[in-house]
Amino acid sequence: MIGNEPAADLVVKLGGTRGVEWEAACEDLAAVIHQGTRVIVVHGGSAETNRMAEALGHPPRFVTSPSGYVSRFTDRETLEIFAMVTAGRLSSILVEALQKRGVNALGLSGADGRLIVAQRKEAVRSLQEGKVLLLHGDHTGTIREVDGDLLRRLLQAGYTPVIAPLAISPQGELLNVDADRAAAAVASNLGVKTLILLTAAPGLLHRFPDESTLLSFLPRAQLPEALEFAQGGMKKKILGASEALQGGVARVILGDGRVDHPITYALSGGGTSIT
Repeated sequence: MIGNEPAADLVVKLGGTRGVEWEAACEDLAAVIHQGTRVIVVHGGSAETNRMAEALGHPPRFVTSPSGYVSRFTDRETLEIFAMVTAGRLSSILVEALQKRGVNALGLSGADGRLIVAQRKEAVRSLQEGKVLLLHGDHTGTIREVDGDLLRRLLQAGYTPVIAPLAISPQGELLNVDADRAAAAVASNLGVKTLILLTAAPGLLHRFPDESTLLSFLPRAQLPEALEFAQGGMKKKILGASEALQGGVARVILGDGRVDHPITYALSGGGTSIT
């Protein structure tokens, strides 16, 4: 362990869905970083992975768990497409956008240097036509470890880490991991006080898609209830928020990634704050 104080002040997860304005987010991130805030960025890549998979003739496949979570079924070919998009194209674009704004960003995936170690799932449970099926051949993992010392060294050397949602298994297998939960694991490991999960929505809506039902504040005790009415990818964000709070993060903000200044907007009270 390097030092006792938190190495970073803020972890920001940039959603990979359509509607999240990455250029605006990078502009805002650069402003926050230049003010002295130490930031780690974790990003997704769902929409671009879907587009690339279609273009390569290997359309995406999604499965719904019995508890209602929707996830990508990641066979080996899908894993390679996912890695190409997230750790390759999108990571480079984010690094470029931050470097243009004077931030010394460094792109890496969770597999690099065993930054994120995950246990590969033996099978995925999928609800199909009222039946629960076990699907094998999936290359996704459950996060077990984060190398916080590696991130501390990078931050202390003046870099801003930009992390793609890949992990490595104890056996050395490349794995797809959920970006929201990866951001939560990183924030928990480093003792970060605030985690922002940006998405293409104003925050958590009590009655999706009615934006007038935005919940500006959600007590931690109401997270199980929120899981019941959260829709689509928001379920994973609620799960990630719960894991972050359990890991010692003081505040999780579900921020609106569509606005011009999404980071400062979230920090000033925009979105849904979970404490």
